[in-house]
Amino acid sequence: MIHLRNSGYSPTDAQTLLKKADNLSSGMNVIIRDMRVSTKYLEFDTSVAQQELDMLVDKLSPLGVLDHARRVVEEEIDRETAICMAIQYFNDERFWECHEVLEGVWKQTFEGEKDLVQGIILVAAALVHYQKNEDDICISIMKRAMEKLSNVEGMYHGINIDKFRQTVTEIISSKKIKPIKI
Repeated sequence: MIHLRNSGYSPTDAQTLLKKADNLSSGMNVIIRDMRVSTKYLEFDTSVAQQELDMLVDKLSPLGVLDHARRVVEEEIDRETAICMAIQYFNDERFWECHEVLEGVWKQTFEGEKDLVQGIILVAAALVHYQKNEDDICISIMKRAMEKLSNVEGMYHGINIDKFRQTVTEIISSKKIKPIKI
């Protein structure tokens, strides 16, 4: 995963940026699977050998300055650490990483908590689609998230679930999607 600093792009630029990244990395043994645009980052899902990462970052530099890069692998993280990481990722608009971390938490939950965590995962997944300029998909996934969150209230690890649910409901009603914090 490569995060370049966003210098003024919006989600409507996602497909154009993905094509530019493909062109800039032409000739390299690299796969750029997807990209998303947050207010802070241009986020690229890549497959690249570690020894070629610097070269890829250099080739992508016309799109933005490197903020950070990290190898994303499924890892076992203790539940409390994973929830803290997920909240941080969510609030930093790194929704894909939030989704991935919460999947591990979800596997360790039961009954009502399972729906709550799945609801947060679905909101993160919806916002991934927003970052790719796929607003209809985003809204559809948010509606599914609300089904999971409908019977949950109160606080969860510092997340005000009532406020979270209200914000998601407002986005669905208005169809004005924006990044949110938890």
